[in-house]
Amino acid sequence: MKFKTVTTQFLTLLSGEKVFWREAGSVHSPTVLLLHGFPSSSHQFRNLIPLLEPNYRVIAPDLPGFGFTEVPSNYTYTFDNLFNTIDTFLEKIPKPPSKYTLYIFDYGAPVGLRLALKHPEKVQAIVTQSGNAYVDGMGDFWNPIRALWANNSQENRDALLPFLTLAGTKSQYDNGVADPSRLDPASYTLDQALLDRPGNKEIQINLFYDYQNNVKLYPKFQEYFRKSQIPLLACWGEHDIFFIAPGATAYKRDLPNAEIKFLDAGHFATESNPKQIAELMIEFLKKNEIS
Repeated sequence: MKFKTVTTQFLTLLSGEKVFWREAGSVHSPTVLLLHGFPSSSHQFRNLIPLLEPNYRVIAPDLPGFGFTEVPSNYTYTFDNLFNTIDTFLEKIPKPPSKYTLYIFDYGAPVGLRLALKHPEKVQAIVTQSGNAYVDGMGDFWNPIRALWANNSQENRDALLPFLTLAGTKSQYDNGVADPSRLDPASYTLDQALLDRPGNKEIQINLFYDYQNNVKLYPKFQEYFRKSQIPLLACWGEHDIFFIAPGATAYKRDLPNAEIKFLDAGHFATESNPKQIAELMIEFLKKNEIS
């Protein structure tokens, strides 16, 4: 099957944000909304998008503070505001989708699940790839961030700076991968170049601090799962140390029919296992008659 070209474009919102996004596939196909995580952008889906494009309209925006999305100088970086930006973006893009499947990863999870709370009628299914909604998925890695939540001191903020270096960024891609030499260095190199923009590290630490408000929303997310019984597929890196495996199996508590698939991968499974993820997604969406 011949692939169409993946388009890249910007959309300027009335509130001043200039959202960058990638899109592929026919507007007449069912829509999959890909929401990336820290410290990446829609670039992380460059291998997955062509595999989904023959069957789906794929939309992948860059969150504010990441990738090539630009925001006004007075933009406040909270997850509520990231959600508001993406919610408005989805209303204003050409031929906005009336329904979509959410693909949530890392930071994309609290953004996407806020969409589900506000627009439950639009969400047809959820694919979560280390997209966490349970405290079960937060392991020891989170201890320095928990310390920040308890005390937003300069000392605790500075303690997180090593995670924003190239070594810290690369470790998110390497960790749990059987052969890190096969990873594309363009991934973590681009992430780091964008992290190194003036003022961006402060933005990221502010988002680390605000993540506690996502955890406070976990009970509401879980209530949504119980009430909706939304079809859900978890494609989770079994060796992910950032959002650990119990975060995947926890979905079964509220969604007994959820499908849990562990991959021989770390955090960025779209880098090491894109073909496997695409195959699982396509089978899952067909089974659930997503159209």
